[in-house]
Amino acid sequence: MNKISVTSDNIFPIIKKFLYSNQEIFLRELVSNAIDAVVKLKTLIKLENVYDIIDDFKVKIIIDQMNKTLHIIDNGIGMTKEEVNKYINQIAFSGAEEFIKKYKNISTTDSNNIIGHFGLGFYSSFMVAKKVMILTQSYKKNEPSIFWSCEGDPNFIMKETEKREIGTEIILYLNDEGSKEFLEYDRILKLLQKYCKFMPITISLSYKSKEDKEVVINNINPDWKKNPLQLNDKNYLDFYHELYPNQLEDPLFWIHLNIDHPFHLTGILYFPKIGKRIDVQKDKIHLYQNQVYITDNLEGIVPDFLSLLRGVIDSPDIPINVSRSYLQYDTSVKNITKYITRKVADKLELMFKKNRENFQKKWNNFKIIVEYGMISTQNFFDKAIKFFIFSSLDNSYFTLEEFKEKIKETQKNKEGKIVFLYSSDKEEQYSFIKEAIDRCYEVLIFDSPLSVHFIQKLEFSYKDICFVRVDSDHIDKLINFKKKEIPHSELSEQEKQNLKNLIQHYVMEKFKFSIQLEDLSEKDYPFLIIIPEFLRRIKEMNSTMGQDIIEKDKYYKLIVNTNHIFMKKILKKETSEEERKRMIQEALNLTLLSKDLLHGKNLTDFISKKLKDLIQE
Repeated sequence: MNKISVTSDNIFPIIKKFLYSNQEIFLRELVSNAIDAVVKLKTLIKLENVYDIIDDFKVKIIIDQMNKTLHIIDNGIGMTKEEVNKYINQIAFSGAEEFIKKYKNISTTDSNNIIGHFGLGFYSSFMVAKKVMILTQSYKKNEPSIFWSCEGDPNFIMKETEKREIGTEIILYLNDEGSKEFLEYDRILKLLQKYCKFMPITISLSYKSKEDKEVVINNINPDWKKNPLQLNDKNYLDFYHELYPNQLEDPLFWIHLNIDHPFHLTGILYFPKIGKRIDVQKDKIHLYQNQVYITDNLEGIVPDFLSLLRGVIDSPDIPINVSRSYLQYDTSVKNITKYITRKVADKLELMFKKNRENFQKKWNNFKIIVEYGMISTQNFFDKAIKFFIFSSLDNSYFTLEEFKEKIKETQKNKEGKIVFLYSSDKEEQYSFIKEAIDRCYEVLIFDSPLSVHFIQKLEFSYKDICFVRVDSDHIDKLINFKKKEIPHSELSEQEKQNLKNLIQHYVMEKFKFSIQLEDLSEKDYPFLIIIPEFLRRIKEMNSTMGQDIIEKDKYYKLIVNTNHIFMKKILKKETSEEERKRMIQEALNLTLLSKDLLHGKNLTDFISKKLKDLIQE
């Protein structure tokens, strides 16, 4: 017996328990090694003019339930006795790196296709197997076939054996406890489809000693590896559904990534229909390295806002840890992130310029992705502000500069800032919207869950504009248009104070609104319930963070219209206390009705009639 060259007899327990984050990784590692062996042989055929070798290259996975073994077989380069001793008996000596160093003339594409880096993948087999055997024959015909066997400790057997076909067979004798699942056909099929679905050499799965046909499980030439000029819309859509077979809806559009310098990266990113949702996605972007699936956790590779997309990114230059389970961050990762962000922004800008009408039709289905990106990523904001479009009540669309130009003369506040009036709900805020439209003001729709954060970002970036929701005050207080007449109150200061005391007395029994007297038009409602813009933004931000530091009622302000005939009636001396209380509470209930319960024009007319009846009693 011989001993494997390791620094400690305890290396196997470490490999079994700590090196890999998940037992199932063993299959990916062994199949990756088999793919490497085939790619190496294909490369040698080109470089050394090796002949008399079959070119029907493949990797086979065979399940032998009777003997409780799993076989991974390739017809690749194989190993000599010296190579087995070097790459198997010496842990962490990577055959892939040694191969690339030896053949310095190998092309960048071929070297990128050779997967292994650490020389540890083979030993992941001991996470699930109590015994591992290797049968291998080098492509060098004069070399003998080699048998190797180990039972998960530093002792091994290695000897020459009867001549075999070129290639390597790994045989795993699976543990009786904890590894039975890897003898189940469906389990192995699922793992192969997860990790090996797009590996570059044909992979098949079958049972041993059964008539079941071999099932090919991978697409060796996925669309992200192809030239975009070779692909049409149908190709991209078909590939999307190959990636996400449970997705019934087609994506809105896609971006094909392809760069060779200063790093290598290919991929396709799809924009799904998002609408107003920011959900945790089940179907995420997949990260591959040389067509080997790594993870769908791309934190740090793509900005957070692009995690709402779907698709594939493949790069040999993204550093990963020894188990290929976690990303490691360096300068190349930052450059990749910037590249992806720029490509997405460039694609959207091109779509906007090339066919704005079509862009606008799709806009509401992906707008939230752009909002998210503009809030969180300054580089993206700087590009996206050119094609971000605001939608108005009549479904017209404007860029920021277009809308500023349209309203700059008519919609300003007392500080001289251009006022962007907006609504978050056309039905709920109907009466406020009507007041704005009656004065020929433009009102935008901002109804996404990110609106408050997006508005803050825009106001920070453009000091000459401000955003105000239509129901945050009476319209005449929101816009300070010089030509409009300001109503004058007929009440004396003492009457106003008496009025405020009366209303405060009866309102505070039930609500904790703050009360403010305003000299509005006689045509306006007697009461107006608002949340001032500043307080409402605090409320919305607290809500998104699961906090609410202010009592709900304290967000609201009750505006009392001193010029409404209703106020004169409740101030009359002959009006009894009971009558005042009843009238104030009924008027307030009608105001609450317009605010919270039903919406639309019919209700507005109904409330106006009820208020008129109340005054005429």
